[in-house]
Amino acid sequence: MVILQKRVAGLNEKSLDRFVARAKRAAGVRGAVTILVTSSTELRRLNHRFRGKDKPTDVLSFPAEMISGGRFAGDVAISAEIAGQNARRLGHPPAEEVKVLVLHGLLHLAGYDHESDNGRMARRETRLREQLGLPVALIERAEKPSAPKRARRRAR
Repeated sequence: MVILQKRVAGLNEKSLDRFVARAKRAAGVRGAVTILVTSSTELRRLNHRFRGKDKPTDVLSFPAEMISGGRFAGDVAISAEIAGQNARRLGHPPAEEVKVLVLHGLLHLAGYDHESDNGRMARRETRLREQLGLPVALIERAEKPSAPKRARRRAR
């Protein structure tokens, strides 16, 4: 299920839902997923409540408890404002940025953790990003210095 509390240029619930289905298959995520695209204020609140960090972030993942028996994989929350800022900075549409963040969140639901897996999630995210036709992956750009726009455009 996709919930767009905040509008994102070039994106609607139906198109994002189709992308989520493709990305779930590609990432090997089984079970239902809820994607919430909301405000930075809400992401800050969630980040503080669940991670103890009192600041907004671009994406949060909440894997389902084992109790669901696999019927529910979890939730992903995305800041529409931060997605828009990232998109402008990186030179691609905000809708594509939301999709990059969805993929990142789904990989967390699949059990990946870039903070402790020695690059395993980053490699998987890069392969899936290319497979799904998305711009530079979230982990890639966090780990590399910002490239000039011309170089980033060639990399697509």
